[in-house]
Amino acid sequence: MTIGAAVREVFGLFFGLGRRMGRTRTFALLGLFPTAMAVAARIIMRGRTGDLAAVSTEILMVFFLQFYIVILALFYGTSVTAEEVENKTLSYLLTRPVPKPAMVLGKFAAYAALMFAMVAVGLGISFFILNAARMGDPALYAAFFRYLGVLGLGILAYTAFFAFLGTILKRAIILGLVFGFGWETIIQYFPGSTQRFSIVHYLKSLLPYRPGSGGGRGVALLLFRLEPTSPALAVLALLGITAAFLALACAIFRAKEYLTED
Repeated sequence: MTIGAAVREVFGLFFGLGRRMGRTRTFALLGLFPTAMAVAARIIMRGRTGDLAAVSTEILMVFFLQFYIVILALFYGTSVTAEEVENKTLSYLLTRPVPKPAMVLGKFAAYAALMFAMVAVGLGISFFILNAARMGDPALYAAFFRYLGVLGLGILAYTAFFAFLGTILKRAIILGLVFGFGWETIIQYFPGSTQRFSIVHYLKSLLPYRPGSGGGRGVALLLFRLEPTSPALAVLALLGITAAFLALACAIFRAKEYLTED
């Protein structure tokens, strides 16, 4: 079996299993929480558009960028390898002609697809409820797809990093929480190039930050003290982070033969 075919087989298996997990239903419901906020904001606006809609959209992006995709990536990413070891199903999987790297890549792709679907649904419903008065404005759709693209890149980078942690640590979630809600929160307010030692810096660099750009005022709440990297370099950095940590996860998981005995 080729590596591509093996990845597709693992993807199909775990995408189906992932959709049926209780964890997925819980996180999907969490992703719909901003919908209640959006409905409340629309009631408060009472037909008005402008600043209130823009501020509500900013709060929406804070939720998705700095909380939702991080918590999703943390639980799904660390489980890419760890859940097979903890559930003692790794030996069963390895009886099939599937290379260990293909298992990592297939599960990563399956879980990333599930996370992206949850984010797209939650963001889409909330965003268009908040901006219902501007549904005829093409700039609104450009802004939405820009936001969704940024969140998609965040899912890839964070999940790859947490998958790497899951291959080297038994309690990777603890360190992941410190990284995702400690380091990533604090480092973004440091001046200068220090900000670049975080994933969130490159995600924020892709958001509209000039007044009137991207169909709105920008996401000022997220961009406080940001010294942005150019969009092209930010995309390359995020893709590089994803590729590097996935490669490390595959290499380490393949080398740790003793995991099959845990």
